Amino acid sequence: MSQQPSGDVSASQLSATVLEEETRRADEAKADREVLFADDLLPGVQSEELSLTDGLRRGGPSLFAVLFALASLDDLENAALSVLAPDIRDTFGVSDGTIVFIAAASSAFVTLGAIPMGYLADRYRRTTIVGISSLIFAAMVFLSGFAINAFHLFWARFGAGVAKSNAIPVHGSLIADGYPIQVRGRLYALLSFGGRSMAVLSPVLVGAIASIADPNGTEGWRWAYYMLGVPVAIVAILAFFQKEPIRGQYEKADVLGQVYAEEDPLPISMESGFARLWQINTLRRVIIAFAALGFGLFTVGVLSSLFLESEYGLDTFERGVAVTLAGLGSLIALPFVGKAFDRLYHTDPSKALYLVGLMIFPSALLIPIQYSMPNAALFIAFDIPRQVLLFSAFAMVQPILQSVVPYRLRGLGGSLVMIYIFFIGATGGGLMAALLANIYSPAVAVIVLSVPSTLIGGAIVMSGARFIRNDLSLIVGELREEQSEVQRRESDPDSIPVLQVNEIDFSYGQVQVLFDVAFEVAPGETLALLGTNGAGKSTILRVISGLGTPGRGVIRLDGRNVTYTSPEIRSRLGIHQLPGGMGTFPSMSVYDNLVMGAYQYRSDASDVEQRIERVFTMFPELARRPKALAGQLSGGQQQMLALARTLLHDPRLLIIDELSLGLAPTIVGELLETIDRLRAEGLTMIIVEQSLNVALAISDRAIFLEKGEVRFEGSAQELSERDDLARAVFLGTDGG
Repeated sequence: MSQQPSGDVSASQLSATVLEEETRRADEAKADREVLFADDLLPGVQSEELSLTDGLRRGGPSLFAVLFALASLDDLENAALSVLAPDIRDTFGVSDGTIVFIAAASSAFVTLGAIPMGYLADRYRRTTIVGISSLIFAAMVFLSGFAINAFHLFWARFGAGVAKSNAIPVHGSLIADGYPIQVRGRLYALLSFGGRSMAVLSPVLVGAIASIADPNGTEGWRWAYYMLGVPVAIVAILAFFQKEPIRGQYEKADVLGQVYAEEDPLPISMESGFARLWQINTLRRVIIAFAALGFGLFTVGVLSSLFLESEYGLDTFERGVAVTLAGLGSLIALPFVGKAFDRLYHTDPSKALYLVGLMIFPSALLIPIQYSMPNAALFIAFDIPRQVLLFSAFAMVQPILQSVVPYRLRGLGGSLVMIYIFFIGATGGGLMAALLANIYSPAVAVIVLSVPSTLIGGAIVMSGARFIRNDLSLIVGELREEQSEVQRRESDPDSIPVLQVNEIDFSYGQVQVLFDVAFEVAPGETLALLGTNGAGKSTILRVISGLGTPGRGVIRLDGRNVTYTSPEIRSRLGIHQLPGGMGTFPSMSVYDNLVMGAYQYRSDASDVEQRIERVFTMFPELARRPKALAGQLSGGQQQMLALARTLLHDPRLLIIDELSLGLAPTIVGELLETIDRLRAEGLTMIIVEQSLNVALAISDRAIFLEKGEVRFEGSAQELSERDDLARAVFLGTDGG
């Protein structure tokens, strides 16, 4: 073997050192830019302590009572399938794996309605959504009892799962907006208590119903489903009469000292909403952790029931008693856990989240011991602490997540949680559990799935504790910006800019390219956006147009928050961008290009013609060649056509990216005349230009970006006098 030259070794070591130093500097820069407020300014932290009674009184007890009842009945129905699984298996003559898969898939079906439910919850009256969904759920539960084979049962479970998908996105949003932050831990613990109470009682209850209805056969399980549908339907009707809470009211009251309802909020784009949510570090880590936990969590009930039958010979009623006894511990612990969580969160939210992760770990040790016990009594004894810790941790996830999610996105935030926990965790775990149970045994399936998923999930939750303060601080920043805008509209409504870009951060993956970018554009103003190559000019235009979602900050059009709206909605509101380079269809005629540009007005042919005639008046050269192919036009004429297509929409804000790109000076002069006419007519514009002369000729004010940050903001004349910045624009350098 030849020895590597020492020079190469030194070069590689030097490269590694340089990369390590760059990484360190990037991390330090990122840490310096983190937004951190003092603890007493964070929502729910070091604020007024409340008793549970006071918290319920402020939000109204009736709403919570309805949600409590629905959560309890939901868990009762879930537990029924776990207890009755052996009887259903025998009725339909299927394998353990099949019934395990149907049980796990029932939880996974919840995800199919998660995204629509979350989307609706952020836009419409949530109590109505709860009522309609719960009525459908009641009908599907009833139909489960009529299933004549496993296939029919599968589809009944499908309907029930989709219908109850409102539980996390809609119920969670209602609790967060309906009740003070200081009592949310106890409220979610109470919801879990109600669910666990029914889960604990259901084995005895459904087991008794099944045994009484058919003491000598396996058909008694049907009556359990017949009887469960009725109370769900009754509570669903009550949901329609509940008051809809103001969104984000308690965060506003705690952080700002005042509550206001947003007037005519714009619909949220799911793509933008999910993009923003995925940038919340605490949320991302917690949902990944519980997705991992789901591999073992959602199948353990059915698998343990099968194990109790095969290993210890317990019948339906005896299994019900065993599961009931095992669940009593978590039932007793949950109220205390909620109180302890609220107290700890009030003092230190990072410690509260760390404790949630810490409670998960012991299950990895308890499960193998539990499934090696020689009798059912010891099996139950070890199951009690496992359930206490796991279900306590699970109950505290909701108040954590609701605290770090912007109140406008709470429905979609719940949807994201459901997709990961139920679809990835429950479905993945269900498939693997079915396979392992058939090949080996229920005990092997539980141990193989639960031990590693518990260790991984607990570790990831604990890692999220270091991010929660920053995520809460981002919530505070958004609320303060919103309050400032409300006060501005009240005190001086005539001063509202057409566009507001407030404290925008943006990243491509792990690479941040915009840092705290902020500026405004007044009505009728032309703003020149200048900077070196790679400074972030095109990126900020993407964010304004809705093609990119910021990790922090707000975009407003005429004072309305458009940060999470789709590009289509922004276009209808008046934001239109003329891209640099090719902006036409080369193989289509000038006229047809304009017809395509006016496509959204196609329902009114006369309106389309009027718009086309208007832009022909503005661009006589195009009017003289309506049948010419766009690809046969000169570069300047093609740019005119692209601009004409944009002006068809009567933009409120016109964004022009590189107007003079690749064009001859004479053509640029003609285009500048058009821009001057638009300025005279009062059109508000943002123009990105590499040519400083062009930018200064047509702008009232200029912004200079460098490395994603605003280095200069002022009049065009002031910029021309800054030699360092002017040189950077002309030469494409950093400008010293």
